[in-house]
Amino acid sequence: MTSYAAAGVDIEAGDRAVELMKSRVARSRRPEVVDDASGFAGLFDVSALLRFKRPLLATSTDGVGTKVMIAQALGKHDTIGVDLVGMVVDDLVVCGAEPLFMTDYIACGKVVPERIADIVGGVAEGCRLAGCALVGGETAEHPGAMGPDEYDLAGAGTGVVDADRLLGPDRVRVGDVVLGLASSGVHSNGYSLVRHVLRTSGLDLASSPPELGRTLGEELLEPTRIYSLNCLALTRAVEVHAFAHITGGGLAANLARSLPAGVDAVLDRSSWTPQPIFEVIAGYGGVPREEMDRTFNLGVGMCAIVPADAADLALTTLRDAGQDAWVLGEIVQGTGSARFTA
Repeated sequence: MTSYAAAGVDIEAGDRAVELMKSRVARSRRPEVVDDASGFAGLFDVSALLRFKRPLLATSTDGVGTKVMIAQALGKHDTIGVDLVGMVVDDLVVCGAEPLFMTDYIACGKVVPERIADIVGGVAEGCRLAGCALVGGETAEHPGAMGPDEYDLAGAGTGVVDADRLLGPDRVRVGDVVLGLASSGVHSNGYSLVRHVLRTSGLDLASSPPELGRTLGEELLEPTRIYSLNCLALTRAVEVHAFAHITGGGLAANLARSLPAGVDAVLDRSSWTPQPIFEVIAGYGGVPREEMDRTFNLGVGMCAIVPADAADLALTTLRDAGQDAWVLGEIVQGTGSARFTA
């Protein structure tokens, strides 16, 4: 007999996945979340925005890319959702927006309730770390289009910032200081190149290069660091002119997006040491410096641009919050680009 189940879609498994994830999602709840008994929509009480003079809504959407293939290969699915949140909310905070809520979307070849619950649990944990709520999502089973152990995930987030506190290139001035905020590793960009290095170098996910002190698979699954709460705390402590989230394209290209046309960011490469994973990728893969520069964050996951006289307090604020940070460079007259001194 022909049925939806015979076609490969298991409705009961989907229902069980929802039940398994409920308690994890609840950990990301904010007071403004309003329950929708039907479950068709996520509700958020925007009367909370009355505290703003001219609230601007900010929105961002992203995915995790081929890092999901590392999670699938290792059978570890409880942190990949943290990566998703980091990629979304840390784009929002660049303009000074406070992340309010997120929704997620998972497409998979087969709904395995425990696996879906782990993925969504990671998203909920990421939302908790970011101070936002996970208000809804969707899981879609695509038999035939994806293998039974394959999945992909994406998400969208909404934030708010008062118009007179909107950050961006127009605030940046000659003489400002660029602060680097340490990444937790590769984050969620460049994994197609990482996987190419794995295929061509003889390394595999079980390899334990001495530089790392753990397996390559464990290192590559290290979750993306979420900066939103620390960045928002920084805006309350000092005058911040701009942020730059360092994702695909590397440090210089992403920082240049936060610069006006009349200035350059001059960065001191000797001011920090990238984590050993980048040495492993470059060394075992034969990847030249310029390719590493334009593909990976190289240990800098976020930049903050502040007035020079605010730099010391900014660094103290970040370090007191547990965020490693340092003076990465300075803003000089130029043409709107970022470059290294060495």
